[in-house]
Amino acid sequence: MTHLLTIVFCVIAFAFLAMSMERHHEVVFGRELRAGQARGFRIAGWCGLVLALRFIVGEEGWALGLVSYSGCTSLAAGLVFGALVIRQRLSAR
Repeated sequence: MTHLLTIVFCVIAFAFLAMSMERHHEVVFGRELRAGQARGFRIAGWCGLVLALRFIVGEEGWALGLVSYSGCTSLAAGLVFGALVIRQRLSAR
């Protein structure tokens, strides 16, 4: 259960971090976001990653928790990247 929760938080956090980047604004929102909105997405993304780290390290300890966290972040980043690629290709049609 802890791994699933960590992956969910990491996916949401990486999605927020991706939404804070200018190159994804046009694809997802169809317009450029204001600087304050992008900053809000960035802060929410980093807070989500810290929260996911807290969950997994609290459950498994620092030694195994950091290894699990690394795997969860890698999987989550791949999922978000894949979703963005698919979204961009579908919007190009």
